[in-house]
Formats: sequence, structure tokens, C-alpha cells
Amino acid sequence: MLRSVALALVAAASTEAFMAPAAWSSAPVSNRAVAKSGLSSLQMKVFDWKKRAALAADPSVGQLSEGKYGILGNLAPAPGSKKPKNRKGRGIAAGQGATCGFGMRGQKSRSGRPTRAGFEGGQMPLYRRLPKLVGKGLGRDGHQKANFGLLKLSVLNKCADNSEVSYETCLEAGHMTKLKIKKGTSVMRGKQLVKVVGCNDENREPVKLTAKGLTVKAHAFTASAVEQIQANGGKCVLLNPVTGEDLKMD
Repeated sequence: MLRSVALALVAAASTEAFMAPAAWSSAPVSNRAVAKSGLSSLQMKVFDWKKRAALAADPSVGQLSEGKYGILGNLAPAPGSKKPKNRKGRGIAAGQGATCGFGMRGQKSRSGRPTRAGFEGGQMPLYRRLPKLVGKGLGRDGHQKANFGLLKLSVLNKCADNSEVSYETCLEAGHMTKLKIKKGTSVMRGKQLVKVVGCNDENREPVKLTAKGLTVKAHAFTASAVEQIQANGGKCVLLNPVTGEDLKMD
């Protein structure tokens, strides 16, 4: 009983000495502007209990001052910013003793790795729920969705007969506006992938190709567009999406 009372009196005395404003008023101040750390402020709690007694004896502890290597040589982390590593399995006083936060029962509390990676307790795992594309992967050389810019037959009707038509020529002639270039596989080496398609007019009637003998160059064609172009004596030329060279079309 007497021992506990004595310890309480010592703690109270040390607290009064620590909080005394006179001790703070006698702190030396450097001639140059010195940045204050958390230890030199009464409004901030001193987290490191080892420095409390030293701070009560010498209030200059924690202040930045020019030492042997200047101010940079006296820098210290802010109080509370450095937290010691949580040591598990070192007794209940450490906070993570005995079961180390894994509980006392269940499969996940056992030693080793009780389940394999991707295991979800027996339900259908994520890697099996997602759809797959058989063959190639989804990388650079695998399955990729091509987003084509559309070149409609209504634009081809504005071209002159027996001429060579492509997206670039139609754009230069002012027959169409610039296609919106999207990111991804729709653009190959700065060039937009173009597909010639059929279209409907204002009355929702299919547009018929009136231009004769056109040589249309594009990266893809629909069956209806090929049929109308060839019916009017024209020719469809496929372009390589990478090199832009002409390909033979069966």
C-alpha cells in the first residue's frame, strides 16, 4: 500500500515538473529561424515515454538547432509517426499473442496455409466465373476487339465514277467529317481502322449505291456493301490493319 502511494506521488511530481511553464520559458532560442518539432509544443502529446523525463529536465530536447552537421543532422521523425513492428505470438501483453489474431477455431486458424490461392470455400471461384476466350490470351498478340470507323454507302455516292476511294480521299474531298479516333485496336500506327457498311436514308430505306466502277479500299466490308459495289462494276480492296498494304480479297 505504501509503495503504491509513493509511486503515485512520484508520478504526480514528475507530471507537474513536465507541465511547468517556467521550464519552457527558459528554453534557448537560436539566432536563425528554427523549425519546431512535436516535442517542443505543449499542445501535442509526447508519444515517446522515454523522452518525457528528458524533456522535463531540459526543454530544449526536441528543438531543431544547428549541430555539427547543421540542421539536417538533427532531424528526427515526428512523434507518433514511427510505430514499432507488431510482434505476434509473443504473449498476450503484445496484443497479438497466443492465436496471433487468427482465432482459436476454424480452418483458417491452423498452421501452414490451409487453403490454396483462389479458393473461396467451395463456391465457384472468380477465375472460373469470368468468361474466357479459347486460344490466344488478351494481351498484345491475343484476342482484341476492333473498333472500326464506319464508311457508309451514302458517302460513296458522292464520289466520282471510276475513282479510287478510301477514308483519306473522302475526307480530303469534304464528303465526310473526321472519324472519332478511339484508343485501343481501332487505331493502328496512327491510322483509323475503317469498315465500309450499308446504311438507311431518312425514311429508313436502304441506300442504294449509284456510283459506278469504284475501287474502295478499307480494312473491312459488310456483305451488303460488297454486293452493291461489285454489282456496279466496282472492286473492294482489303487493307492490312498493320502495314496498310493492299490484300487480295476472295
